[in-house]
Amino acid sequence: MKALLSVTFFTALLTALRMLAGFVTAKVVAIYAGPSGIAMVGQLQNLVNGLAGLMNSPVGSSVVRFTAENHEDGYTSCAPWWRVSLRGVICLSILIMPVIGYFSREVSIWLFGDAEFSWLVMVTVFTLPFTAIGTLVTSVINGQQKYKQFVCLGMLSVLISSSVMLFLVISKGLVGALLAAAIQNGLIGIAILVFALRQPWFKIKYWFGAVDRHRVKIISGYILMAVASAITMPMAMIYIRKILVAYVGWEVTGYWQSVWKISEAYLAIVTLSLSTYYFPQLSKLHTYAEIKKEINSTAKVIMPIVLFMAVGIYLFRDVAISLLFTEKFKAARDLFAIQLIGDVIKIFSWLYAYPMLSRGAVKWFVPSEIIFAVSLTLLCWLFVRNYGVQGANIAYCVNYILYLLFVIFNIKKFAR
Repeated sequence: MKALLSVTFFTALLTALRMLAGFVTAKVVAIYAGPSGIAMVGQLQNLVNGLAGLMNSPVGSSVVRFTAENHEDGYTSCAPWWRVSLRGVICLSILIMPVIGYFSREVSIWLFGDAEFSWLVMVTVFTLPFTAIGTLVTSVINGQQKYKQFVCLGMLSVLISSSVMLFLVISKGLVGALLAAAIQNGLIGIAILVFALRQPWFKIKYWFGAVDRHRVKIISGYILMAVASAITMPMAMIYIRKILVAYVGWEVTGYWQSVWKISEAYLAIVTLSLSTYYFPQLSKLHTYAEIKKEINSTAKVIMPIVLFMAVGIYLFRDVAISLLFTEKFKAARDLFAIQLIGDVIKIFSWLYAYPMLSRGAVKWFVPSEIIFAVSLTLLCWLFVRNYGVQGANIAYCVNYILYLLFVIFNIKKFAR
């Protein structure tokens, strides 16, 4: 419990910096690009997140888990897992980059309804390997549970990304905001790589060499899970915006996006704590009783924090809108209540869902990601038709209620 509170404190510092940087950049983007610009940046960010998720799939949860399990026995024990993960990134780079680059025009039309921004798709593709390297390094540090180092790297990332965004938005307006969204993850990856060059575990002998089929098979399961996450939710978000644009227009979609951004910002305190402490902790456990005990003890700390933040955001939503955006976004105040209820339910469901990742339950995780991403999109289409932009929040809330029921009723099966 003390360790969780300590990690939550340090990750809260990082998240506070992220929130401050996010608020400043959101304000600047709102001033220079308006509600429609916010929505367009959201579209590109989902593409970036989706492609980065694909490229990061071999070096995310799998590296954290097997580093956490083996690092006490020395780097040599971790090396076989690291080699498989790095080889996966190389193979995916060869597959993904040429394909997305070739279809950049079509991707631009799909995102924005215009081929004008195909060059942004090309820029995004070029930065993907650097993004993956950055994720690889932070996963190793997370797996070793070096929380302070992890937080310091996170702060460096925030400073780089926010500086790039502010400079480009102020100098180039909407185009600058889109360009910043495309390149900032790659720039962060380069900075983290420079840091890693001095680490004792970042030596060629640990990363290149023979790999065995058994480990390839296990890592492949994690790749499949990460690919499912990388594709399903970003795709769902892109289609949700397309649904909203079709029914209520770009400007109102921008109101919804602004509320979503605020949710992302405050929930980052919790999600970062879960990925930094909770996931490595679950990776060390082997029985359902141990896992259930960890879920309960974590929930006692996390859920009151989430409830407190959600209530605070709701009470001060007008202040948040004024500080983060402009008067043009005032109508967004009516979109908070249901969104915040959905946020609380989402975090509670994630506490029960994380064992799917820690146990490598591919057969449970992948179908659930696909099914609930599709259901979110369909529910959004259904509710937006009847309730306008508020329907997207209703769909979000209902979908996570269904997901919570799913993980609670099935946890014994995937946490074995």
